[in-house]
Amino acid sequence: MVGDYCSFSGDKTDMHSQKNSKNGLSCKMVLQAVGKVLRKSKAKPNGKKPPAEEKKQYLELEYTKIRVVDFDLKELVVLPREIDLNEWLASNTTTFFNLINLQYSTISEFCTGETCQAMTACNTIYYWYDERGKKTKCTAPQYVDFVMSLCQKLVTDEEIFPTKYGKEFPNSFESLVKKICRYLFHVLAHLYWAHFKETVALDLQGHLNTLYAHFIIFVREFNLVDPKETCIMDDLSEILCAPAPPPAPTPAPSAPDSAPSPSSQNHVTER
Repeated sequence: MVGDYCSFSGDKTDMHSQKNSKNGLSCKMVLQAVGKVLRKSKAKPNGKKPPAEEKKQYLELEYTKIRVVDFDLKELVVLPREIDLNEWLASNTTTFFNLINLQYSTISEFCTGETCQAMTACNTIYYWYDERGKKTKCTAPQYVDFVMSLCQKLVTDEEIFPTKYGKEFPNSFESLVKKICRYLFHVLAHLYWAHFKETVALDLQGHLNTLYAHFIIFVREFNLVDPKETCIMDDLSEILCAPAPPPAPTPAPSAPDSAPSPSSQNHVTER
């Protein structure tokens, strides 16, 4: 499955108990002592505080409040009654592919094999699996190129995304849509994690926020991406996908002050 988490395993070591004639400690006592030390140092390895989590700039209010639309995106994803479900999925999936590809192109010159040596997002490394199931660790631009090439191939295949009237969708259509959406989520997550500063410098954070929120609301509506896959960005999703607060009511114009009557005015008598 694409999106495996990078895991590390230590070497296994055989422990042999030795009798110490000087202090008479048994193997069991040694293990108990080691366990006690490990329990004490669990919160603070080696007596030091654990490293602080990297600050996520994209969660700051000054950036999350910027959007290019101010209406509820939920209205855009609900299936219209007169539209076939597969037609709706095909239309939206193709649109998201084009928009996310365009969004990535704005920062592609900053996403290189040197700056992004792996396809990462929130301490997660995504690996690419080819058609034979071979797992490959590649740079982020290589991964994105694989994603976009595959998506382009699928959405332009008339047998999978039919455009002619009367043409039936294949039985595998939904699973292929889910595959595309999972890949596109990886690209969006990488944009936020590795290239948000460049996006802000280009003043495109409003477009990225709106695109991300629209995409997440869509895949949630039709269960297209496993929540375990998107959970790494839940903190951002909950902020951007929350219903927009209703606009503040416009205060009624205040009535103009009436002119003071002559009797209420003070008069100065010259002497």
